[in-house]
Amino acid sequence: MKTRSLGRTGFEIAPVVFGGNVFGWTIDEKASFDVLDAFVDHGFDAIDTADVYSAWAPGNRGGESETIIGNWLKARPGMRDKVKIFTKVGSDMGVPGHKGLSESWILQAVDASLARLGIERIDLYFSHWPDLHTPYAETLGAYDKLLKAGKIRAIGASNLDATQLDEALHVARAQNLPAYQVLQPEYNLYDRNSFDGALRDLCIREGLGVVTYYSLASGFLSGKYRSKDDLGQSTRGEGIGKYLDVRGMRVLAALDAVAARHDASDAEVALAWLIARAGVTAPIASATRRSHVESFAKAAALVLEERDIVELDQASAP
Repeated sequence: MKTRSLGRTGFEIAPVVFGGNVFGWTIDEKASFDVLDAFVDHGFDAIDTADVYSAWAPGNRGGESETIIGNWLKARPGMRDKVKIFTKVGSDMGVPGHKGLSESWILQAVDASLARLGIERIDLYFSHWPDLHTPYAETLGAYDKLLKAGKIRAIGASNLDATQLDEALHVARAQNLPAYQVLQPEYNLYDRNSFDGALRDLCIREGLGVVTYYSLASGFLSGKYRSKDDLGQSTRGEGIGKYLDVRGMRVLAALDAVAARHDASDAEVALAWLIARAGVTAPIASATRRSHVESFAKAAALVLEERDIVELDQASAP
């Protein structure tokens, strides 16, 4: 599979990243192993998770996703050399002081993530959320220590707006600290406002890699949710109702039309649109069964024509 440079990290990834938030939430360890095996078998090589995944599920405390990935790597000798592991720090772990981007917490959290993952070095370590109480210099200084210690290979940020990202990059330059090399924004055919425009332009100008989350709008862009009656189909259904408006239906109609022309599914077209989007390195997408991973492979191979992209852009224009 053709790979892409991930910003200035120095490594290449396939054009779809696996979203590990489902591990220990909507699928158990056995099913997780199965979809991860399928993901690698289809030529993909990057897995995204976070220390907090999936604390929101009943009985969970956070760390479940990293633990499952670590168990999978341990059970598959040689697999560590085939995949890039992305994880994040900063979300509230439910324990006082175990959140944010302070140096003290980052230096503690990274060791916990490494232990759960069972690896010596994280390929890409993200600041999960902005921390308005911690200066950028302190956070980047902590990452500098981790880079020099060999505990991480590269750093990224998630959920920063253009002003915040620009300021963080400026601090890095001014104080000779490591700069964010990758951004992870919420971005898909429906949710375009936060990335399109100044933030996307900044990422392109600065040469940042971009891996998008909620790439299928929590499953809405798969086309299986078209009315309120459909929302009970999955545990994510309750968060999809907001998409069932006039614009959402217009986006689905465009996806249906393009998908019919290419003998593809709506989800494959939605991912292909992201893959083709200037400024995007790869969408993050989750799978709960092998057929979903097969769909990722079809999306990666799908070449949209100019008329397809125009139709999708116009239908999804905010």
